Amino acid sequence: MCLAKAYIGGKGEKELLMEEIASIKAEDGKLLIMTLFGEKQEIAASIKEIDFKSSSIILEKTGSV
Repeated sequence: MCLAKAYIGGKGEKELLMEEIASIKAEDGKLLIMTLFGEKQEIAASIKEIDFKSSSIILEKTGSV
């Protein structure tokens, strides 16, 4: 199984945020990201792009992390 990787992107650059992402849930203007192994991270960001072919999610910060 190949799960998604999340990146923070901006101005042509992207930085790996998390790997093996199983779900993303939008809550109160933030994203709650959960991995297959139960690791969680909440970030003030919006989804900029999802590429199912490469299993990648590009996020864009909307406020402080």
